[in-house]
Amino acid sequence: MSERLAEAPAPALDRPAEPAIWSRNFRYWFTARSAGLLSWAMLPVAVSAGLIDSGHGLDTAGYAMAFLVGPFAGLVLFGGVLADRFTARRMVIVADLANLTAHVLLAVLFLHGIDHLWQLYALLAVAGTANALFQPGASSTVPLIARDVQGANGVLRTSEAITGLGGPALAGVLVGFGSTGWVMAISALAYATSASCLFALRLGRVPAPPAGDGLWRNLVVGWHEFRARSWLWGVIVIWTVYAVLAWGPQLSLAAGLIVPRHGATAFGLVNCALGAGTVAGGLIAIRYKPARPLAAGAVAMFAYPLYPLALVLDAPVRLLAATQVLVGAGIGIWGVMWATSVQTQVPGEVLNRVHAYEVAGSVGLYPLGSALAGPAVHAFGSTPVLLAGLVVATLTATALLLTRPIRTLTRVPDRA
Repeated sequence: MSERLAEAPAPALDRPAEPAIWSRNFRYWFTARSAGLLSWAMLPVAVSAGLIDSGHGLDTAGYAMAFLVGPFAGLVLFGGVLADRFTARRMVIVADLANLTAHVLLAVLFLHGIDHLWQLYALLAVAGTANALFQPGASSTVPLIARDVQGANGVLRTSEAITGLGGPALAGVLVGFGSTGWVMAISALAYATSASCLFALRLGRVPAPPAGDGLWRNLVVGWHEFRARSWLWGVIVIWTVYAVLAWGPQLSLAAGLIVPRHGATAFGLVNCALGAGTVAGGLIAIRYKPARPLAAGAVAMFAYPLYPLALVLDAPVRLLAATQVLVGAGIGIWGVMWATSVQTQVPGEVLNRVHAYEVAGSVGLYPLGSALAGPAVHAFGSTPVLLAGLVVATLTATALLLTRPIRTLTRVPDRA
């Protein structure tokens, strides 16, 4: 594979070094990621609203989301192996081209009417699979295109928060004024833009696994590398408990309390405040570079219990929004510190596979927590479940700080 063997040409001695963040490669990567994230954020809202608007029931919308999310959760580990084997750049380009094809066909499907639901489910499965192929390589590319890895992650986290905030709103407006088919067409254009930018990336040598290792051997090596870092699997173990008992149930619980009391608009505003806080956290993390990043991120996570506490106290909407800004800032800071630690502490030749295990472990049990929210409320009531989530969130941040390998992990300096 020539892409692996060819070194990037050495810069001329009198040529100034590229910026620590906004290099040529990073500008292309930022554009690609922003376009892809916007499209991904629009997809669930557009599909759900389009199905219901065309006369399909909530169960059909639920099945559609399962076909979208299921392949991602099930195949992300293989995405990590393939990214290490064939290079992340190749895999993210293939993923974007697959998403482009799927969204063009989704646009045709919605514009002409859905005669067979299996066609919709199959295309959503393709989109979910494409994102499983893309996600591992997205992490390992950042250290290759920016000398200031934490600053780059802060910029990308800010973009993710903005697109996550604006994508669903934009999709809702477009569905209301037009049709889901045109939303899919815009999403296809976004993926075409992303793929074009990824083609323009010029990377140097990319570490590769030893030639001849098979798929399962690569998975096993990735697992050993993951397990060998106590700070890494320690965070994931703590995070799985947090996902099931605090993070997973919170959205549906909050909707069940805020919408009847204050209306759907208030619920939307409160979630917009979360996005605004995440943007603030990403911007802070661009400049704030503590010597122990995971310890600093754990301190920021102590903001999380403020929101369930405000819900328990039946706080007014403005106070709920204020707590969500703080929660978003804490999550934004933690997210940047965590992503940077993984990208700089794990060797490049196994980073995609380790990142895949990290993604699978950190988000894999979120659907379980979300599914258990309803039965838990019926069994115990909203207040006890929220209080349990509050306690678990507090203990999560505490456990991150008390676990020595996590607390003492030091920051890797920026490359000269």
